[in-house]
Amino acid sequence: MPKTLHEIPRERPATPLLDRIDTPAALRHLSEHELETLADELRHYLLYTVGQTGGHFGAGLGVIELTVALHYVFDTPDDRLVWDVGHQAYPHKILTGRRDQMGTLRQKGGVAAFPRRSESEYDTFGVGHSSTSISAALGMAIAARMQGSKRKSVAVIGDGALTAGMAFEALNHASDVEADMLVVLNDNDMSISHNVGGLSNYLAKLLSSRTYQNMREGGKKVLAKLPGAWEIARRTEEAAKGMLVPGTLFEELGWNYIGPVDGHDLPTLITTLRNLRDAKGPQFLHIVTKKGKGFSAAEAAPIEYHAITKLEPLNAAPKKPSSPKYSNIFGDWLCDMAAADPKLVGITPAMKEGSDLIRFSEQYPDRYFDVAIAEQHAVTLAAGLACDGAKPVVAIYSTFLQRAYDQLIHDVAVQNLDVLFAIDRAGLVGEDGPTHAGSFDLSFLRCIPGMVIMAPSDENEMRRMLTTGYQFKGPAAVRYPRGSGPNAAIEPGLEPLEIGKGVLRRQGHRVAFLVFGVQLKEALQVAEGLDASVADMRFVKPLDEALIRALADSHDLLVTIEENSIMGGAGSAVNEFLARENLLKPILNLGLPDYYVEHAKPSEMLAECGLDALGIEKAVTQRLAQLEANTASEPVPLVLASRNP
Repeated sequence: MPKTLHEIPRERPATPLLDRIDTPAALRHLSEHELETLADELRHYLLYTVGQTGGHFGAGLGVIELTVALHYVFDTPDDRLVWDVGHQAYPHKILTGRRDQMGTLRQKGGVAAFPRRSESEYDTFGVGHSSTSISAALGMAIAARMQGSKRKSVAVIGDGALTAGMAFEALNHASDVEADMLVVLNDNDMSISHNVGGLSNYLAKLLSSRTYQNMREGGKKVLAKLPGAWEIARRTEEAAKGMLVPGTLFEELGWNYIGPVDGHDLPTLITTLRNLRDAKGPQFLHIVTKKGKGFSAAEAAPIEYHAITKLEPLNAAPKKPSSPKYSNIFGDWLCDMAAADPKLVGITPAMKEGSDLIRFSEQYPDRYFDVAIAEQHAVTLAAGLACDGAKPVVAIYSTFLQRAYDQLIHDVAVQNLDVLFAIDRAGLVGEDGPTHAGSFDLSFLRCIPGMVIMAPSDENEMRRMLTTGYQFKGPAAVRYPRGSGPNAAIEPGLEPLEIGKGVLRRQGHRVAFLVFGVQLKEALQVAEGLDASVADMRFVKPLDEALIRALADSHDLLVTIEENSIMGGAGSAVNEFLARENLLKPILNLGLPDYYVEHAKPSEMLAECGLDALGIEKAVTQRLAQLEANTASEPVPLVLASRNP
């Protein structure tokens, strides 16, 4: 196996056994001794394909054996296999008829980065966010029981995803309804690796065997006739298992816990899964795997190799250094503000690397809180800190803030608490697709009373907005996109902006662009050709109403631009103001359309939505032509209008 990225083959490896597997049904015709060879070929092929396309990396390498075993033992797709998050699902995609399409992974019109029901019948549940698998598989198990079906339901969840409250809500409910289902906990943390070995594997086989289960059920019937005897026996069994395996919590929740099992030991996995396949009631199998298994660099640095970009040819010229990302600007600002204010605390739901809190966590470990995948807790934790004088900054992706909306309203906004939300990955996010796009934050934030909402047009604006939101007494949000900005010069200080004030970046005639965010560059480019005015609005809430009124008075057409859903977004806020003030002015709202924009390169997605320079110019010239045609004919009332590309 290769040990570094440079050693990953750029040519397709020979995989004669894998090439015969077009469906799991074909896999189930193999003998068990052939499965080790298949797993080895699958691992080599995964390394090759992800090297060609980029994508999630370490998680898939860690579940090669598990994926083979699940499809070998269970009758998929009739048996429902639900993957949590989806980072682990590339081997599953390869074995379920998409092997030859993996070269299109994450590309426009190609294979999606996550399981999708519309892509394959083997993708039983669409997913992108974590911790949904147990709830979904439970729903499928209950549906099977209602239909009198014998099909099985299996949820595969990682130890990181198990930190979310939703997973435990499902675990609690499944035992209450006595669902016949299996949860596989893929534990790649290594904190309990000493439990993996011969004794643990032997116990897993024993405890999952039909003989043991029959003895257990028979004993329960006998002891149930003796007052108190079954309860004593049950507690004795749990105590004995608890001395050897860490499953007491799951047993108390009503699950039959088996494990931990070596997740790379195919024979043990197959034997254990066969034993559990027909077991009644909720079954919980705990396996331990190595993230990045088989690739030394990923095994040593699993976080760094969670995902990789497309590998360049070995003789490719070195790339020029890229400008800082918006997340880097946030990370630097956070450290600078923390140095200036000892009350600042930083909170993130498992996004230390993605949101660039690495340096902050090292310099201020006592003021840094990674709450794991628990967005609701992150927001209410911030509320509690704010109640007693701390100054919390919550670094969170736009798509993940959706999961904490009630906490944002109920725990922060209603109480007018001093919390700053640094909202990363706002707008379109490229190859990860619609589950990770920050398409709706302006819409769902704007309706909350008391919120200050800002959208920077460049890196320096972002830094000043962070300070503005931090100093504001109440809830505030700065939303910024994935990737790099226009490489604007950054002022080193911590100067705020005047709240609710935009700035006119270009004075022109007839058309006025009102830009909310990073499309300022494209708007200025188009404005040069049209001799249009361009306003960097900066604030979605409160709006710069004086600036809007002045532009409405002096221009024939207003054009709002935002990388957010048109419905309810910043353009809608401008529409509402004009209507409220009885300012009847033609207006064109440009933004994200009323459908989910599929995965593609960011530039391709922006072009599809008409948010690149070409699309903006086309939309404006078409609207101007309409206005001229209306003027040439009989007068008609001007109404507020929006445009979905």
